Amino acid sequence: MKFQSIIVEDLQVAAEFLKRFCEKSGVIEAAHHFLNAEDALVFLKDNVVDLIFLDVEMPGATGFELLDQLVYTPQVILTTSKTEYAYDAFQYNVTDYLKKPFTYQRFLEAVQKVSKKTEQLNGNSEQDHMFIKTDGKLIRLHNDDILFIESMGDYVKFITPAKKYITHNTIKNLETKVNPQVFMKVHRSYIVNFTKINDIQENVLFINGNMIPISKTHKSGVMQKINIL
Repeated sequence: MKFQSIIVEDLQVAAEFLKRFCEKSGVIEAAHHFLNAEDALVFLKDNVVDLIFLDVEMPGATGFELLDQLVYTPQVILTTSKTEYAYDAFQYNVTDYLKKPFTYQRFLEAVQKVSKKTEQLNGNSEQDHMFIKTDGKLIRLHNDDILFIESMGDYVKFITPAKKYITHNTIKNLETKVNPQVFMKVHRSYIVNFTKINDIQENVLFINGNMIPISKTHKSGVMQKINIL
């Protein structure tokens, strides 16, 4: 499998290293290089990639601000000269963290993590259920029973027709683990089961009487996902 990627990096030397490493690896195709997050976002609104090599500190928006505005979740390898972003990298569930200057061997280790994560995601794509830990026990929830998932800071709330379940997790972490054939992120605080959507009005969708906001950055993704006749 060959991964389609882009490089978002304002340091030209670092970008050139990444381009050469991608070509040498034989499994990563670096389609484009952007010097800032704004230009990358314009491209990403109309194009889907598997992987982003992403610098954190750039002129204008930061790498993390770019991730906040994405309407889907590609894998991300952060490239930065500082280690202080490790915690943020964990919060954004990035695949790996390359500290500059990086070597080809370290680059390959990151690529191996991308491959492994892809295999795991593909293996879980047909899962019709999930287990969540709540009240000291593991609860099995079928995808079809989940209406939506709502953020509560460091916790999330799973809403079903019969009950609400609260567990320690984040929306950012869950969006890479739930079945993408059933669930989609519509707002930084919400993941919905799009088969349960009853109605959409402007920037709000309705599921079983619940009003859920659709963020401006996710609106186009929502409209592409639903079946409009």
